[in-house]
Amino acid sequence: MNPASHAAVAPDKPAVIMAGSGVTLTYRELDERSARFANVLAAAGLRRGDGIALLAENDQHCFEVYWAALRSGLYVTPVNWHLSPAEVAYIVDDCEAAALIVSSRQRELAARIVEATPRVRHRYVFASADEPAAADQPGSQPAGNVDDWLAAHESYERAVAGAPAERPEVEWAGADMLYSSGTTGRPKGIRPPLPQYRSGEPGMILPPMLQMQYGMGPDAVYLSPAPAYHAAPLRFGGAVQALGGTVVMMERFEPVAALAALEKYRVTHSQWVPTMFVRMLKLPTAERERFDLSAHRAAIHAAAPCPPDVKRAMIDWWGPILYEYYAATEASGITFVSSEEWLQRPGTVGRSALGVVHICAEDGRELPTGEDGVVYFEREALPFTYHGDPAATAAAQHPAHPTWTTVGDVGHLDADGYLYLTDRATFMIISGGVNIYPQEIENVLALHPKILDVAVIGVPDPDLGERVHAVVEPAPGVEPGPGLADELIAYVRDRIAHYKAPRGVDFVDELPRTPTGKLRKNLLRKRYWPATAATG
Repeated sequence: MNPASHAAVAPDKPAVIMAGSGVTLTYRELDERSARFANVLAAAGLRRGDGIALLAENDQHCFEVYWAALRSGLYVTPVNWHLSPAEVAYIVDDCEAAALIVSSRQRELAARIVEATPRVRHRYVFASADEPAAADQPGSQPAGNVDDWLAAHESYERAVAGAPAERPEVEWAGADMLYSSGTTGRPKGIRPPLPQYRSGEPGMILPPMLQMQYGMGPDAVYLSPAPAYHAAPLRFGGAVQALGGTVVMMERFEPVAALAALEKYRVTHSQWVPTMFVRMLKLPTAERERFDLSAHRAAIHAAAPCPPDVKRAMIDWWGPILYEYYAATEASGITFVSSEEWLQRPGTVGRSALGVVHICAEDGRELPTGEDGVVYFEREALPFTYHGDPAATAAAQHPAHPTWTTVGDVGHLDADGYLYLTDRATFMIISGGVNIYPQEIENVLALHPKILDVAVIGVPDPDLGERVHAVVEPAPGVEPGPGLADELIAYVRDRIAHYKAPRGVDFVDELPRTPTGKLRKNLLRKRYWPATAATG
């Protein structure tokens, strides 16, 4: 289904509510505005299989653009606006976007990439909620290589207002084309096959999954605290709208504001990453307990491994409403696990609901139950390619089974088919010939009261090849220094094997994480492995 079907029966129902401002986009507005912009793109010459890119913070316009693409047979690529101008330009150019839509808050970044994105034929700008006039008035000129950025960007509002409201006669379904987060190297464009059905027809995989796994339907009120340029916030938000529910989108995550939104909007479903759990758990008890969360039926989490102690603490607080899934932007497969299942099998990310899981050695040999290896998902057809990078696509495929694909995670299966993840293969530390997975050590330190955030990496060692090293962001008010380093090392040695404990600790003001909580370990490695960090 698409917004048109829900606009016909519940036109005034909110499709999107911005959690902070309360700005609301109804289904009537989402249907009409996405149809108008689809007509704008068609008049601009875009045809099925072409692409558009979106450069914007969390804003209700994001879903207008998203549905305009999905009802036009286009690919849509949201771009992380935290990236540098060169990185943004690379993605916009690499995805071959014929049109670029930007928010006025990103006008300086947009101005800096004009010359580096020559494939873009049409540029549109909409006014951010806190800058209502910036998109149409040249009062604020950005620094950059464009004298007047409005000369290169057409007003999105004027284009939409001037376009016909009639829905296109044939609405072929489009798709997202997202880019990997670049935590271990340069982002790769993940291009799925274009759907062979029309927008609104049965065929979308995610909405029925959300119905089956979490009981989502038209009554769902879904809190999305993460940036919409990432896979889960974008895809889940679109799926909730396909089901006729309401997306409550936070402008940005903040622990108290998130709890307040759960209460204010009577949220039934939500999605998080583990670092958000940690931030909420570290609030004072009185602050955590003052909100009414009684409407909350399902707290979904993914994107990064959740330390077991963190998950237990969240279940103790919110009850057995935590639901975890394991997937990747590549959408090669997915597993699900409920709180009850997880408590019986701590550490599991569940059983597969899409794709058959295989655990394989580096040479492709399938491994027995309980043995760690590379995680592959088997599908009937290749579910994606890396755009313009056949070598990367081939590297993600099993050597003997081309429709088995991996993103490089390591794990094992138990006798009942439950998957357990060990770590990312590229993060593994080989110290004195022994394999050590940083995730296990990070899990031990995650809730230490003197730590706000932590990453564990391997650093060069003349005797061992690599040694375990922790990089710690201390909690507010905690004084870093040798005493704290010794305390943390002893803390780990008391809980897991001594050889896994860090040999050293560095303290930093902030760890490099993506807004969805993934550590950019390649940036950390550059401090210790400057000659080889680009490949790690």
